[in-house]
Amino acid sequence: MTYAVDKSDAQWREELTPDQYAVLRQAGTERPWTGELLDESRAGLYTCAACGAELFQSGTKFDSHCGWPSFYESIRPEAVELIEDTSHGMVRTEVRCANCGSHLGHVFPDGFGTPTGDRYCMNSISLQFTPGEAAE
Repeated sequence: MTYAVDKSDAQWREELTPDQYAVLRQAGTERPWTGELLDESRAGLYTCAACGAELFQSGTKFDSHCGWPSFYESIRPEAVELIEDTSHGMVRTEVRCANCGSHLGHVFPDGFGTPTGDRYCMNSISLQFTPGEAAE
C-alpha cells in the first residue's frame, strides 16, 4: 500500500524514540498495564504518534480490562488499515495507521457490550492524546 507519509527507515529512526520505533515500525507490543494512556478518561482526540493522523475519539474508548487502551471504532473507517496477522501461531487482525503505515495494535471481535462488538486494542506508545472536545 502507498501511504501519504512515506519516510525512509533512517528518517523514522531519527524521529521516533527507540521504544516508539520498536512498536510503530517493527510491530512490537508494549507490556500490558504500562501505557500512559491506559487510564486516560478525559475528552479528546487520539492521533498517530508517528504522523499525527486522527485515529480515535475519546467517546469510543472503553475499559476492556486487557491492559491496553481499547476503542470500539476508529474515527473513520478509512483512518486505519486492517491486515491479517498470522504471527505467533494465531490469526489476528493488525491495525495500522492508514496515513503512514505505523503499527497501532490489533482489533478483536470481542468488544461485548459496545455498539460495534469490536475491541481496538492499541499500544499507548502508538498514540498521542490531545485533550479537549473530541472530533465529530
